[in-house]
Amino acid sequence: VLEGVVTNVTNFGAFVDIGVHQDGLVHISSLTDRFVKDPREVVKAGDIVRVKVLEVDAPRKRISLTMRLDEKAGQPARKPAEARNSSAGNTKPRNEPRQSAPMGGAMGNAFAAALSKAKK
Repeated sequence: VLEGVVTNVTNFGAFVDIGVHQDGLVHISSLTDRFVKDPREVVKAGDIVRVKVLEVDAPRKRISLTMRLDEKAGQPARKPAEARNSSAGNTKPRNEPRQSAPMGGAMGNAFAAALSKAKK
């Protein structure tokens, strides 16, 4: 657990200077235990915060931090209840091709019949 200074706030979290060469990132999901829509609601540049180091990725020069001091290193970030429930009903894969409607469906209506008649 370290003390640091918030250097920058972005849409996805906050960068914190913890006294080493590289600033660490506190992801938006690790700012608080509640749902946060905008990180600027919680922190602003210049704030002094207490953070815990979750991971150090030396080859990529990244430091993962959390402001949830009860969170353990190597543990996947818990999602707030609101974020978990919003995607619960979506079980269809994203890249599945759409099936076109048969001619008798929504596009096989009076407009399709008129177009077919006009072609003749």
